[in-house]
Amino acid sequence: MTNSRIAAVDVGNDSIKAIFGKLDSELNIPNVIARDVEDRPVIGIEELDSKNPLEGIHIRVHSPALKENNAIYRVGHLATKSDNATELDPGSSKSEEDQTLVMLFSALALDAVQKDGSTGFKKSGNVIDANYTLGTGLPLREVKEGKDAGYRSKLLGSVHQVEFLVTPKYQGQKVNIKFDEVKVYPEGFAAYINLVMDNNLNIINKDLIDKRILIQDIGGLSTDIAVIKNRNVDDDKAQGFNLGVSEALESIREEIRSKHGVELDSRRDVVEIITKKNDRNHIMVKGSRTSVHDITDRILLDLAKKQYRLLRNVWQKNSQTEICYFVGGGSIVLKDYLKTLNNNLDGYNIDFFEDEKESIWMMANAYYKLISDFSRRTNKDKADQDKKPVKAN
Repeated sequence: MTNSRIAAVDVGNDSIKAIFGKLDSELNIPNVIARDVEDRPVIGIEELDSKNPLEGIHIRVHSPALKENNAIYRVGHLATKSDNATELDPGSSKSEEDQTLVMLFSALALDAVQKDGSTGFKKSGNVIDANYTLGTGLPLREVKEGKDAGYRSKLLGSVHQVEFLVTPKYQGQKVNIKFDEVKVYPEGFAAYINLVMDNNLNIINKDLIDKRILIQDIGGLSTDIAVIKNRNVDDDKAQGFNLGVSEALESIREEIRSKHGVELDSRRDVVEIITKKNDRNHIMVKGSRTSVHDITDRILLDLAKKQYRLLRNVWQKNSQTEICYFVGGGSIVLKDYLKTLNNNLDGYNIDFFEDEKESIWMMANAYYKLISDFSRRTNKDKADQDKKPVKAN
């Protein structure tokens, strides 16, 4: 575990959220990639290094874990400007997509080059050898199907290389990524950990600790409903569904294109229109402020009804539930619709996180707590082992 840096990474459908080290670094990158060529054209290449690297991630990725090995990608903000940009499709499995791995490796490589010299990683010329202890997660459905083991094995035991091509500040640098340990957590369990425990896994929410609660985590591609009782996730009753917000966002994007002739770069642009503080549900059409309320309300209300049916069905099977927490990026998009439905229908005891950043970063924070605790215990066990006297023959 020597010089192994902690990484907690949530590869969300909208963006990847990552926390590193001793909370000394974090990254948030749109989960969008686009295949590209090695020598992408740049206007004013002499000014490249004055730009923000996160706005121009251009990499080659080599890994035996990838189906498409040695491919070149634009990643994040740069990819959203491409005609061939791809986002994760509804129905796909996060654990089986190259895009999940490309985003994961990109974030780790960016951390390694950003923190060059302060991580203890070995560097030879323009190559950094980076070792990570990784905490990450998968939707409950995929964990129940046993896909976490395959995902973990793809990462362990191999070297994964990211080469920065035409990227500001880091052009020509290579990062060899190795994992000393990988922990893959079910997303619903992670949400519970984050609700009740601090970074040292001390209980911070005594009111919740012994309650029977549901946690409905609405993501881009899936929804997990964790059932918590006796301080544990009930694996048998917890459920994962192939229902997220991506399809609805894509429908809104398509309808705005066909009705108003406005091309939005990605689903993230749709989220911004729906959630922004001022002029919410408005876009600019030929310089005029134009409402798209009719489009967003119809599509999102329909999705909220489906999410509410999931809540109702799970609650009926767990009738002694005391409260349901809605978490994840999808819950922010659907919050007003779900509250209205609940007020008009069953009146369940439900709650949302008013702090949007807390809701969006909940999984990454939980993975950080869990992987930090694992690392602490592992290092303590190793130190205790080293202290034991050697028996004489």
